[in-house]
Amino acid sequence: MGIALTFSAKTQYALVSLMELAAIHERGGVLQVGEIAQRQAIPDRYLEQMLTALRRCHILRSQRGPKGGYQLARPPAQVRLSEVVACLEGEPEAGANGRPTAEFQALAQLEAQLQHARQRLLEGTTLQDLLDQRNSLAQAQLMYFI
Repeated sequence: MGIALTFSAKTQYALVSLMELAAIHERGGVLQVGEIAQRQAIPDRYLEQMLTALRRCHILRSQRGPKGGYQLARPPAQVRLSEVVACLEGEPEAGANGRPTAEFQALAQLEAQLQHARQRLLEGTTLQDLLDQRNSLAQAQLMYFI
């Protein structure tokens, strides 16, 4: 199997949820699973599993009680997308295909380069970067409707 250059649905849902939490992080906000699930049209139980995994990876923390929910464990600028992806999808697999021909070896080298470039991009991108991009897009949409 080759490398995935796109995010799995699970990772997409998690990143969208993390952007919601990043937007309220500065004021110490907490969101419940149901709030995020409703706003983003994500099944509650599925989202709960992802957020639990992110809590175990120390990306999120949870608070119990009627005003409880999830919040980022640290500022969005300190959360690298590479750690979110590794938490949810595991570490990337090597593209070993076991075929000895030069053609397959050339493809394997290309796959390794693609994986390396993807990893560099994820390492260099934080949750704050995603939030800033989301805010720019939301502002542009708002200006379009005015």
